[in-house]
Amino acid sequence: MGALREWVYVCARTRSNITMSISEILDDIEVRAEPFALCELHGRCRLDVAWESFTALHHVLAGQGQIVLPGRPPLQLERGMLALIPALTPHTIHSGGERAELPSCRPAAVNLAHLVLHSDGDEEQGGLIAICSRVTLSLRRMQNLFDIVREPMLELAPPETAVGAPFGRLLQELGAPGGGSEAMVRALLQQSLLELMRQRLSDNNDNLNWMAALRDPTLWPVLREMLDAPGADHSAESLAATATMSRSVFADRFTKAYGSGPMELLRELRMRLAASLLADTSTPVKRVAALAGFLSRSAFTRAFTERTGEPPADFRQKRKAGPDEG
Repeated sequence: MGALREWVYVCARTRSNITMSISEILDDIEVRAEPFALCELHGRCRLDVAWESFTALHHVLAGQGQIVLPGRPPLQLERGMLALIPALTPHTIHSGGERAELPSCRPAAVNLAHLVLHSDGDEEQGGLIAICSRVTLSLRRMQNLFDIVREPMLELAPPETAVGAPFGRLLQELGAPGGGSEAMVRALLQQSLLELMRQRLSDNNDNLNWMAALRDPTLWPVLREMLDAPGADHSAESLAATATMSRSVFADRFTKAYGSGPMELLRELRMRLAASLLADTSTPVKRVAALAGFLSRSAFTRAFTERTGEPPADFRQKRKAGPDEG
């Protein structure tokens, strides 16, 4: 049966050229950036970002600093930097470096939370301002593709480059907002994000191997099932059948394409679904466990606590409280 399945798969690929170019992918994808906060760090201080349930984009508007992630070298930040941080990745934003002339912004006028931190020291050195957004990516019928991103992406986008072209307009809209500024800020952030992805793809960057793998749509039905319903009763066998491949060939092909085995990625997608339900809804924890594919609340609690360091109830309580606004 496995041999017959592979023969059908090979014949299907022979009859039609289904490999998509990077240009075709970029033409079909839709990126969204929903800015939620403007963060100002004055002097040498830090902002702790917890286990967020969504992929975040930090766009540095002024100053210098670092993003520190557990077990990784610090990521250096400077004016014009874009940092894409996967969901469920705690990190800390540090300000520092040379004293910066920070622009005057009016975040409330564009419906942004305003988070302001000041150094405890007498002498304020350095500083950093960043606009933080919740970002999503879809391709045809596949939603939430950023959920399969595992590694942070960092890109310097000087204003004279295509990625940094919206930089000046962003500062203009934040400093002197008017009618339509909220929509304009979203559009400018989305433009920067799309330019970032286009540049990384053209450079064959390792951090976007998962996206280059989308050039082969034969794995799309599997990925779509996993993204649309991570809590369903999937197995390696059922996913291989969806791909019309033997289990061994499917596992090897999937791992090469997406950097992990299908069941490993599925477990991560289930954790991200659970985190989103806990943070954004009032769904009971027992129901969250079932929707995320767990047979019992206790099994879910153990797995979620191991992944995030917090029991589900504590995770929910902290996010419902929300950050302090300045």
